[in-house]
Amino acid sequence: MENLLINSIYRATEGEGVHIGTPQIFVRFQGCRVGCLNCDSMDTWSFDEGEFWSLDSVLEEIKKFGLKRVSITGGDPLHPKNLDGVISLSKALKQRGYYVNIEASGTRVVDELFDLIDYISFDYKTPSTGVKTSMALVERLVAQYQGKYQIKSVVESHEDFLDCLEKKRALDSQYPEIQIIWVLTPAYNFAENFPEKRFQEVLNWNELENAPFRVIGQQHKWIFGPKKKRV
Repeated sequence: MENLLINSIYRATEGEGVHIGTPQIFVRFQGCRVGCLNCDSMDTWSFDEGEFWSLDSVLEEIKKFGLKRVSITGGDPLHPKNLDGVISLSKALKQRGYYVNIEASGTRVVDELFDLIDYISFDYKTPSTGVKTSMALVERLVAQYQGKYQIKSVVESHEDFLDCLEKKRALDSQYPEIQIIWVLTPAYNFAENFPEKRFQEVLNWNELENAPFRVIGQQHKWIFGPKKKRV
């Protein structure tokens, strides 16, 4: 029986990205080694925490909520310690008619999983995170998974914005026939007061560059505050 290291399973309305406002079930895996400096879910990092669930028990818990849309997140669901369980869960969900999204940290492209699921939310890490995303992985995502992904980046500063702009322009030049969906999320850090000025700046920077990005904030933090979990 597959054992899945789970942080939490809950129903909530998607608060960010292109699916903002969509109710779904979140399956949050435990464990992450990416180490973003501005992570708002550091409680999901340790592989020594969380609880082991059987695949059947996870499926039963999901069924209780009565929705047919699941977002698999973390932690890092694509870490090798979690990946086998995530693939098994995704196969079982698709067999049962669920729509499945994966929140991918940008550290790897997994064809076996990405071919199976409905949507890929793929991080491109900006300089403020202290983590670098391989552009070879982003290029592979864009080339292989048209119409089935979004690239997401947290923007803390103008440096972050310019980094995304440089990479987006390079992709547009390389793949002129593909519409590349890239979402900027103005940073709204843990315990921070609402950063109105930062939001306005990111919107303005994008408009001045002829809007290469979609700018979508984290709705759940506006509504519940930046400390609230499972929303």
